[in-house]
Amino acid sequence: MKKILIISPHFPPSNLAGVHRARLFAQHLPSFGWEPVILTVHENFYEEALDHNLEKLLPPGLRVEKVNAFRVTKPRLIGDIGLRGFFQLYKRAKELIGKENFDFLYISVPSFYCALLGRWLHHSTNIRYGIDYIDPWVHHFPGSDKLFSRHWFSTKIAGILEPMSVKNAALITGVAEGYYSTVFDRNPHLKSQALFGAMPYGGEVADHQLVNELKPGTRLFNKIPGKMLMVYAGAMLPKAYEPLEAVFKAIVNEKEVFANVEFHFIGTGSRANDAESYTIKSLAERYGLFNSVIFEHPGRIPYLDVLRHINQADAVFILGSTEPHYTPSKVYQAILSGKPVLAVLHHDSSAVQVIEESKGGMIFTFNGANDLDKITAVFAEFFTCFKAFVHSFDQNEVNKSAFNNYSAENVTKQLATLLDKILLQK
Repeated sequence: MKKILIISPHFPPSNLAGVHRARLFAQHLPSFGWEPVILTVHENFYEEALDHNLEKLLPPGLRVEKVNAFRVTKPRLIGDIGLRGFFQLYKRAKELIGKENFDFLYISVPSFYCALLGRWLHHSTNIRYGIDYIDPWVHHFPGSDKLFSRHWFSTKIAGILEPMSVKNAALITGVAEGYYSTVFDRNPHLKSQALFGAMPYGGEVADHQLVNELKPGTRLFNKIPGKMLMVYAGAMLPKAYEPLEAVFKAIVNEKEVFANVEFHFIGTGSRANDAESYTIKSLAERYGLFNSVIFEHPGRIPYLDVLRHINQADAVFILGSTEPHYTPSKVYQAILSGKPVLAVLHHDSSAVQVIEESKGGMIFTFNGANDLDKITAVFAEFFTCFKAFVHSFDQNEVNKSAFNNYSAENVTKQLATLLDKILLQK
């Protein structure tokens, strides 16, 4: 059995979405000849609320090494867990690599600062390493062009640190090709030095089985006779607001189509633990939709609780970005929930293919920021068709064999295949 050390500064019982990347890899890697060891920061140093139910999803016998980190100061100068635990993670990783026969080091980012650990540990131990991009690192956010703003500094720092981090990398992966493709443009030597692969978040049937075993009810909404309940779960990306506003305009223009519909946005707040950190409310109020058609529950709730609410809804709403590389990770869980999916996605999003092949929902596609008028003009008509789709939907007719390509097990198989190829290169 080959051994891989996976550095993931957040890990269950952390309730951040990124923890599922390392969790699902760790669950299935042994099936492909790799023994995973997780190196993380102890949950006592996390800022977000903990979800100990997530620990029930971890595979039996998984070895998890935990280190301390520096506490968050008041005022909050440094919050990033990768910075606060950087030296502790480095020290423990170096000890583990020195004492045990690890074949590879794999680092999940964000925290982006942890990517530097690969370069440092390669230099001190000669271990081969890879970086997995859950989000793009060198990325222009709204506000990045404003001199000396927070996003301006983040973009500048990313441009300096990323080349240092990937210099000796043997593997570059991401949840979609667009998350890492520009890394090769900025660092062309990687094209001949490193392997690469796009591996989306995979769906895990066992997660839904646990939800059914726990059987608690929902708390954010109640089923109302005659109402169609739609659930959107997860954070809002900066470039998703434009298509969302186009949807709101369509709702206002054709109010009768949405008279008995409620869209519930869960976990969309700007701060995970702040139930008042609304990000959609003001936009919905501008169009007179808040608490009538559009409802927002900003606070992040536990992962299994999210799945519960999805299971109680009539359908799942997936909203993409004006950027083509954005792939909503909740697509896979939405399809596994057995609920019909309504997706508004960029035409080139990889999630389009997932939904089409599985026949798990309907997709409204657009071609970026210059095509938003299409949403406003046609979405109401499209939604009318979707209501008919929901009425006739039979989850037994979903093409599960096509969806198997996007299971967590098959996604992990892709990773294991790349790891094996790297070892053969020695």
